[in-house]
Amino acid sequence: MEKRALQTTRAPRPVGPYSQGVEAGGFVFVAGQVGFEPASGNLVEGVAAQTERTLRNIEAILEAAGTSLSQAVKISVFLADLGHFKEMNGVYEQFVPEPRPARTTVQAVLPLDVHIEIDVIALVAAGR
Repeated sequence: MEKRALQTTRAPRPVGPYSQGVEAGGFVFVAGQVGFEPASGNLVEGVAAQTERTLRNIEAILEAAGTSLSQAVKISVFLADLGHFKEMNGVYEQFVPEPRPARTTVQAVLPLDVHIEIDVIALVAAGR
């Protein structure tokens, strides 16, 4: 079984020794993404804006693998403050279609002014 690293300019470049995502065994594993604009490298402000930007970054990585959020089977959400759950969830439900994947949401210590980090496991789209 081979694995393939994913890379797109439509998502922020990794800041360490890891890939934006990896395709292996019929799945795509997207590394934790945050709300940085890919072109400028700037972090967007606010929980809702960071959630949206993070999900757009994830979409771009999934598209580089020929799949999408509709094929997600597991999503992990890391919030700097669980008090932002409702605001994050309102944006999340606009991006993640039914049937929704399994999800874990936890509070975590995140760097800088990052409010949210999300990673995803998705199926490779059928017929690709």
